[in-house]
Amino acid sequence: MSSTPTGNGYWLVASGGGVFPFGDAGRFGDLSGHRLSAPIVGMAATPSGLGYWLVASNGGVFPFGDAGNFGSLGNSHVNSPITGLAATADSLGYWMASTDGGVFAFGNAPFLGSMGGQRLNKPMIGLTSNG
Repeated sequence: MSSTPTGNGYWLVASGGGVFPFGDAGRFGDLSGHRLSAPIVGMAATPSGLGYWLVASNGGVFPFGDAGNFGSLGNSHVNSPITGLAATADSLGYWMASTDGGVFAFGNAPFLGSMGGQRLNKPMIGLTSNG
């Protein structure tokens, strides 16, 4: 789920890639009817509210609307499933997080560290940015 910049709407995303807008959230496309190699596990809206990214558990990223494509892990081996995606404040990059605490930076998102390779008591389940 992701909210619009106004706070007067939001999108829900299903594991099959369907996107459901409510309130002032626009419809910019989805993955309904596409065969996915991994389930969708998260989404992030662009700061303009005119687009969003969907992320799959294998690290595949799918941009819609004014969301840019800055890369993905979809064709790479990931040690543990991706759990979420967060956009930078200017929407020129994003971070992905995985259950083992790994963080992956794309576009202008700076890599500031991760818990990858550390012993965790419980798996990581998501991430957020303050942008």
